[in-house]
Amino acid sequence: MLDGFEQTRIATSGAEINVRKAGQGPPLLMLHGYPQTQVMWHRIAPALAKRFTVVLTDLRGYGDSAKPPGGDHHEAYSKRAMAQDQVEVMAALGFEKFAVVGHDRGARVGHRLALDHPERVTKLAVLDIAPTLAMYERTDMAFASAYYHWFFLIQPYDLPERLIGADPDYYLEKKLGKWSQSAGSFDAAALAEYQRCFRDPATIHATCEDYRAAAGIDLEHDRADLDRKLACPLLVLWGAGGVIERSYPVLEIWRERARDVRGKALPCGHFLAEEAPAETLAELVQFL
Repeated sequence: MLDGFEQTRIATSGAEINVRKAGQGPPLLMLHGYPQTQVMWHRIAPALAKRFTVVLTDLRGYGDSAKPPGGDHHEAYSKRAMAQDQVEVMAALGFEKFAVVGHDRGARVGHRLALDHPERVTKLAVLDIAPTLAMYERTDMAFASAYYHWFFLIQPYDLPERLIGADPDYYLEKKLGKWSQSAGSFDAAALAEYQRCFRDPATIHATCEDYRAAAGIDLEHDRADLDRKLACPLLVLWGAGGVIERSYPVLEIWRERARDVRGKALPCGHFLAEEAPAETLAELVQFL
């Protein structure tokens, strides 16, 4: 699905990360979301590789990357630890500075990466998220009903793992279908790849650890950084038919977290790069 992308594995200080790379030009790191893999970029990454050196990774715990133990406080899946992987991957490829595009969980990793390593990130684009702390603090019944998985996946081991593991294909397809705006949003080959990876019990557990970290140690880190704003330019894109649009004044919230913010809603649900690839690509090219 990503013809022309060279695949490799890079060992970081905390995990081994599955990586694909293609293109020439300024380096661009692209980070996927839940419950997907780097394949989610297949409709826009080849076009971006004509202008940039595009690096696609599976986040630790996802896809074909390693799934280390979470630790007593799920610290191995803190966005700080996951961001550190990405810094080390890019350094191993020879890139000390780079732009970042992240969707969903990958956008949360990108946000933390730009906070912890401001000297590394030249520009950041986040797709269909508001800041994690703001989302938890503003939770109401409508949000909790739409994003029930935020509260389901953080339940203690092994309740969500057992329930999802009983029929992982059903769970994955229900999540993808509920968050997308129209049927047929996903290429059959992409869906098969998501299913292959999500059937692994280690992936199910690791992705639960990601959410458990988000409801604990990540909030500690976010509260400690409330007085800091992102220094790099920030592009915020979200789906006009999604939960983020209905629940938050998106740009207003991000302007509390960054100095230079722009963005807009696109005509789709949660999965911008697959539901509205042409519009997403155009906005990213203009920004980057």
